[in-house]
Amino acid sequence: MASPLDVPPRVAPELPPSTDPLGHVLQLLRLHGVLYCDAEFTSPWGIELPALPGVMNVEVVTAGSCWLEIDGEAPVSMPEGSLVLIPRGRRHKLRGSPGDRTTPLEQIPVQYIGERFEIMRFGGGGAATRVTYYGVRFDPYLADRLIRLLPEVLHLHTRADDDSWLHGTIALIAQEARRRLPGYETVITRLADVLVIQAIRTWVEGVRDEPRGWITALYDRRIGRAMSLMHRRPAHPWQVDTLAREIGMSRSGLSARFTDLVGEPVAQYLTRLRMQLAHRELRETSATLAQIAEQVGYQSEPAFHRAFKRVVGVTPGAVRKGQASYPPGSEPPVR
Repeated sequence: MASPLDVPPRVAPELPPSTDPLGHVLQLLRLHGVLYCDAEFTSPWGIELPALPGVMNVEVVTAGSCWLEIDGEAPVSMPEGSLVLIPRGRRHKLRGSPGDRTTPLEQIPVQYIGERFEIMRFGGGGAATRVTYYGVRFDPYLADRLIRLLPEVLHLHTRADDDSWLHGTIALIAQEARRRLPGYETVITRLADVLVIQAIRTWVEGVRDEPRGWITALYDRRIGRAMSLMHRRPAHPWQVDTLAREIGMSRSGLSARFTDLVGEPVAQYLTRLRMQLAHRELRETSATLAQIAEQVGYQSEPAFHRAFKRVVGVTPGAVRKGQASYPPGSEPPVR
């Protein structure tokens, strides 16, 4: 039997189909946990968390209650069972009560129990509040369109008698944090990923009828169908006229409505989708440039290389070597 170390890197023979553009974008988030903290605060208490660009803050109140404050936003009351996402890692404060003094996070001692896991105990010795914190990074190029559409603070709440996914997942996180059985760090990390994905999906579902451009397009009967076709068959030589025939619209009608809702023409959306898929394959597989080019609809490797550099702002080789940084303008428009 071969050693796991002898197994060659994965070569993806073809890109997985997707008929759900939102599901596809959620897959492209590519979440990577960078820090987990099991915190217990006793009143009075307050902490200041610094800005963390490129990090999504996930904070779950598993016992007690607290307040969240972020500049420019109304204070958020967080009773037990609350989940807060701060998608763009903005500086914020947590307090047991609105008047409690806050202490900078870096001044609070912690106990390290792993490379990315820590325990924090802080406060004046009164009533206790437990907060599970999870800091997660995501691929800045792949996730940018969705992350920029999210609100500054995304707040969900569940009750003890609620049988929803939120209550069940929070209860499992609280149980794992309390018992700390072998492997609990991995379990909590996976559960936190579920919380992030489900919270975003719940928020999207709640705003689907509002004029929010790209999200509105996902639920538009015809434009959403056009997007699904491109996501399901990204290598197909789609043209506006062939898509229009598939969804029962005129060429001009599709072109105008797609651009109005999505924020860019069909051809640009398809090219960007292909480059996102190629970006993922470059990072996560050993497929050659020629193989990846074919997977995303390019018969010529040089043509793929030029398109990738033009859209992403860096070369395929730089992405494969992990040397990519994305210049302003490489991200999709916000609609």
